[in-house]
Amino acid sequence: MGIERIIDPKESERAHADVGHVDFYSEAVRQSERFRKEYDGYLNVVKSAQMPLERSPDGLLKHIIHERMNTKEMCLDIYMHFIPAGKRSGKHRHLSEEVFYVVEGSGYDLHWDVKFDCKDTIEFEWETEPRKFEWTVGDFVYIPPYCAHQHFNSGKGEARIVVMNSRIVKAMGFDWFEQLENCDY
Repeated sequence: MGIERIIDPKESERAHADVGHVDFYSEAVRQSERFRKEYDGYLNVVKSAQMPLERSPDGLLKHIIHERMNTKEMCLDIYMHFIPAGKRSGKHRHLSEEVFYVVEGSGYDLHWDVKFDCKDTIEFEWETEPRKFEWTVGDFVYIPPYCAHQHFNSGKGEARIVVMNSRIVKAMGFDWFEQLENCDY
């Protein structure tokens, strides 16, 4: 026995009502064609000399892959973070998760995990006491979404970490990124 579908006879009339016209679909097709032509010229290989340095509130960064660098990578941003001996990065949080690989040096991270509730609105609260994670050359560290975090170099030489995070969350409309404290160098 099937379920009988009841259709409002006025629905077809409302669906076809003249409410204004746009060109969204056709423009998307044209934009995709333009993008495909541009993409052919994007970089497959990024040479070290093409990776710009930035002195940021988080510290000294060398951008390996960034959305403004016209590389064929469309999902990840990757940078090398230089942290001098005895210094710390800025403290920040963002909605995308983040990972880093330790290339040189040793240190630790402090992570203030987020707690949230979705009742009528989203309410965020962060732990008052951070969790500490020690790292050294060859280690891989995971940072959960919206976790406030900060890197500390406890070694005698410079620490270098290669940081990776996803642009996808940003493209979905969750471009929540906050600098909570600047680096100390």
